[in-house]
Amino acid sequence: MSDEADPSRRGQAGDRLEQAARAAWLYYIGGRTQDEIAAELTISRQAAQRLVSLALTEKLIKFRVDHPIAACMDLGQALTERFGLRYCEVVPASGPADGLANIAVAGARYLERWFTQKAPQVLAVSTGRTLRAIAAELSPMEAPQHKLFSLCGIIAANGRAIATEPVMRMAERTGAQCYPMPLPVVASSVGEREMLQSQRAFHTLRDMLEDARCILVGVGHIGWQAPLHASGCISDSELTELIEAGAVGEIAGRAFDAAGRPIEGALTDRVTGLAVTPNPSRVTVGVGAGAAKVASLRSALVGGLINAVMTDETTAAAILGAERSGLTIPERF
Repeated sequence: MSDEADPSRRGQAGDRLEQAARAAWLYYIGGRTQDEIAAELTISRQAAQRLVSLALTEKLIKFRVDHPIAACMDLGQALTERFGLRYCEVVPASGPADGLANIAVAGARYLERWFTQKAPQVLAVSTGRTLRAIAAELSPMEAPQHKLFSLCGIIAANGRAIATEPVMRMAERTGAQCYPMPLPVVASSVGEREMLQSQRAFHTLRDMLEDARCILVGVGHIGWQAPLHASGCISDSELTELIEAGAVGEIAGRAFDAAGRPIEGALTDRVTGLAVTPNPSRVTVGVGAGAAKVASLRSALVGGLINAVMTDETTAAAILGAERSGLTIPERF
């Protein structure tokens, strides 16, 4: 079978061209040195030089980078500068399925950089459809030196497991030590939440949060049939309570307003999971895309709840222009 007929080879060639386009953009437009490009792309200086040469050979370089990733990188730089991000990746999206698939691949590639490190790392994740898709894209590996734990409960109010829980799937793919949180996302009372959090297993998770250097979270929106509501974690009346309190988004079950401030109240007091608070010593990556996520992603960025973001180009453009435009982007995920 020829290389052209082999889908895996075509995929590998496409990935290399995309890396070449990234390197070319950083070199010719971003003004980065080859050493800086190598550090950003996690490759050697020689590999960075070869990627720039490949971009020239493949005629990706004219007066601009002639590849869809160039527009994404422009948006990524704009988001980074506006919100002071530690990491930002914007992926192309020509349709709803493409956006989710591209974010899943990018998210898996990012996590693999952590899992392939020799020194033990502690990583945390929340729940969500996008995180579950990222878990499915992870390459199988053996990384038992790392620890992976869940920030929030993985059970709905009626006892049903949350289908989009990713931590065990990620651990299966990587061989990392797995620490799920087998609790309801929201307890039935403050007393029950205190009892659940008094368990030794919860104390272990709380201590691990202090050591986590990378956190990957789904940034959910607040609205009818939003993930927190659709999964059965909160009731209709509890959703109404959040909306009336000004909630626009949630991370690991904890709601926040348009300024990224936590929503206080009886419902918040019953959330069992760990709170993600601003911490410059670790990378907290928010993932998601679609019209429904624009307000929640932007608010999380404004409030410093996340200091890194992974989204698609349509959503990135909407976040940057949210003050001026009437957004009509189709809801996706």
